[in-house]
Amino acid sequence: MRRHLPLNALRAFEASARLLSFTRAGLELRVTQTAISHQVKQLEDLLGASLFRRLPRGLVLTDEGLALLPVLSDALDRIGAAIDRIEAKGTREVVTVGCVTTFATGWLLQRVDRFKRAHPYIDLRLLTNNNRVDIAGDGLDLALRFGDGSWHGTEAIHLLSAPLSPVCCAEVAGRLRKPSDLTQEFLLRSYRAEEWPLWFAVAGAPCPKIQGPIFDSSVAMAEAAARGVGVGLVPTAMFGNELASGRLVRPFAAEVPAGSYWLTWLKSREVTPGMRAFRDWLLDTLRAEVSEVDDVRDAPHVPAARPKPKAKAKAKTKTATKRR
Repeated sequence: MRRHLPLNALRAFEASARLLSFTRAGLELRVTQTAISHQVKQLEDLLGASLFRRLPRGLVLTDEGLALLPVLSDALDRIGAAIDRIEAKGTREVVTVGCVTTFATGWLLQRVDRFKRAHPYIDLRLLTNNNRVDIAGDGLDLALRFGDGSWHGTEAIHLLSAPLSPVCCAEVAGRLRKPSDLTQEFLLRSYRAEEWPLWFAVAGAPCPKIQGPIFDSSVAMAEAAARGVGVGLVPTAMFGNELASGRLVRPFAAEVPAGSYWLTWLKSREVTPGMRAFRDWLLDTLRAEVSEVDDVRDAPHVPAARPKPKAKAKAKTKTATKRR
C-alpha cells in the first residue's frame, strides 16, 4: 500500500531547496515565508531528519536534503509535463480536409501556413484526391471539391469559379495561330468528355475527334502539356505560377465554364469549432482576393444557402493576359 505523501510539504521543501530561501519559495508558491517554514518543519518531523541547516546568511542542504531534492524535482517535473500533455490534447482539435489536388497545389498550399499561424491549436490534416471523394468513408470533416455544388447529403459553399482554357508549352504555342490549328495537335482530355467539344463551340471552330490520353487530374494534364506532350484544357486560375513563368502558355483567350470549387461537409455532421475556424479562414482569405465567395459571416453557425448551379452558357472571350 502506497504511503501518504505530504504533497504541500514536499513542494515547500523542493522550492526552498532549489532557491535556498524560505522567502523566495513562499513568493513562488504564493504563500507566506512562515507557511513555508512550517511545512518544511512538518516534513522534517515526519522523516525524523533535518533537511536544512539554517544559517544567518541563508539555508544549506544537509546530506538528507541533498538526497531528496533531485528525486523530488524529477517527480514534480514529470507530473507537470504529463499535465501539460493532457491539457494540450484536450484543447487541440484534429480537422481532416480532403482536397482536390488541383486546388491544393494551385491555391491552398501557398496559403495554408497562414492558417497554422492563426490557429496553432488545430491539427490540420490534408488529404488530396482526384475529386472522387467519399466524405464519410474517407473520414473527412470537410472536402474541397470541384463541380456544380450538388452532392447528395452535403452542405456546400461556393468558393471560386474555374473556367477551362487550353494550355501548352511555348514550342507548341508557336504553331497555333487560330483555334482550328488545334485539330493538328495532340489534345489531352479529362474523364469529362464534353469539355473539349464545349470549348471548340465557344471558340467557333469545329471539334476534331479527341483521341489523346485521359487524365484524372488537371495537375498531371498540365504537367504533360508543359513537357510538350500535347495541349491540355485546365482551370487556368489554378496555374498562375506556371503561366507567369512561361512554363505553360495560354494560346487562346476563349474559355468555357465547367464548374467551380466548393467547400463541402455532411449535413449530418455537427460543425466543430475547428471546422468553423478553417471555413471562416478559407472564406476570409478568398474574399480578400476574389468577389464571388458566399457571405456566411452573419450566420457563423449556419451554412449559407447554396447558390443554384449556373446553367451552361456561352463563355465570354477574354484577353490572354487577364486571369481570375
